[in-house]
Amino acid sequence: MPEIHYKELKAYLKKLKEGRDTKQFAPVYLIHGEALLYKSALDTLLDALIPDKQRNFNYQAVDGTNGHLEDVVERLNTYSLLGGTKVVALCDSKIFYSKQDEGQLLEKAKEAFDAQDINKAAKYLLSLLGILNLSFDDIGGENPRKTLKPDGDKTGDTKWLDEIIKFCMENNLSISSEEHNVVLLQHAIEKGFPKGNHLVITTDMIDKRRKLFKIIKSNGMIIDCSVPKGDRRADKIAQEAVLTERMDALLARHGKTTDKETYQAMVELTGFDMETFSDNFEKLISYVGDRKEITAKDVAFVLKRTKKDPIYELTNAIADRNVEQALFFLNSLLTDNFHPLQILASITNQVRKLLLIKDFVESSHGSSWHSEMQYRPFEDKVMTAVQFYNRELLNRMEQWEDMLSDKDGENKRTGKKKEKKKSLPATDLEIANNPYPVYKMLLNSDKFTKNELIDAMEHLAQADFRLKTTRQRPKMVLEEAILWMCNAKQELGVRS
Repeated sequence: MPEIHYKELKAYLKKLKEGRDTKQFAPVYLIHGEALLYKSALDTLLDALIPDKQRNFNYQAVDGTNGHLEDVVERLNTYSLLGGTKVVALCDSKIFYSKQDEGQLLEKAKEAFDAQDINKAAKYLLSLLGILNLSFDDIGGENPRKTLKPDGDKTGDTKWLDEIIKFCMENNLSISSEEHNVVLLQHAIEKGFPKGNHLVITTDMIDKRRKLFKIIKSNGMIIDCSVPKGDRRADKIAQEAVLTERMDALLARHGKTTDKETYQAMVELTGFDMETFSDNFEKLISYVGDRKEITAKDVAFVLKRTKKDPIYELTNAIADRNVEQALFFLNSLLTDNFHPLQILASITNQVRKLLLIKDFVESSHGSSWHSEMQYRPFEDKVMTAVQFYNRELLNRMEQWEDMLSDKDGENKRTGKKKEKKKSLPATDLEIANNPYPVYKMLLNSDKFTKNELIDAMEHLAQADFRLKTTRQRPKMVLEEAILWMCNAKQELGVRS
């Protein structure tokens, strides 16, 4: 059976209801993607399968985050009490999660914890532990970071993990074997259910390479409710389309109007978070009461900023020498409990990239680059030069490594036998299949001189020393470094 986009669902169901399609309702549906969208798709599907008056007897929803599927399979193999169509829904399932999703699961657990939804955070952590075959003892102790290896730039310190673990243990929450659940469901779908019984699985993440996904696609239907989460222009357009569609539906339902300015103000507060966006719109509708129009002033008065700013927003602002934006994002990250040393490390990495790119610009390879160059000419002419420069730099690094070893193969520094040389990592200028970030970094590098970047590295080293050895306020230390790099004409002592 086919895989369709959620916008095609109503047309698909209409054909089935009118008999214009020879296919029947599928025995199993997998609805994946954005939570608010897949919940809406589930409601639409249920409306077509089971009339409202039969819903209490013929529809059973099971929390998919609990992991145990024996009960689900048993229900699917039992006829409904009153006869007719029966639907069992495995809601918010984590069954498709895999080891490759470790980073995403940790981020989702942290997001739920920050939103003060510790039940949801615990479910993500339990799913991850089940996938990795770990116990609470494995991630306990003083440093769970060694076992789970969270991305510090996205999840901050690990105190929140300790709180979730404590919650799980105090509430006797168990870790289930995800592999057992997957095999159980695979066999049940391949064997088939009694006629008229249907399984619907909703989930936010899937892995199309897994056998379970292929079995469902072969025996049922996939409904894609995903929305790209990236920062590319195409991703932003897709996100805006979904949020606008949701906003228009809420406005029509309540007989309200608004404008583009109000929409932009809301997005700035929430980012792309459909559930928060929807909840905030409901708050605004309640706030304005009988008034027809919702304005940007209403947004500013009623709502609080919940948007989680990625750390690259700060480093991009510094690269752009935009002091106002840089200080704003610094405060946002510190408020979100990012560790000051993690922030400093990201800033240092950005300056190091700028310094490397500045070296390219001042080399013979960079002679074709100029700051007024548009992207297309850069892609055609300069990117090739960047790749040549990168290879030359790698060769130079290999020569330096060779200079550290004598003819006997002993390392001059350690006296130990030289190990087989590993391939050196690519430099920051080599970004596979995506030259646009290099182009942006080249534009930003023109805003600094090489001496300024070298001095910036020295200032950052001093900031690192102060953060580690003094009791000075981390925010003040980081602000001073940012103000110096952005060349702001302000008295540093004025800021707290």
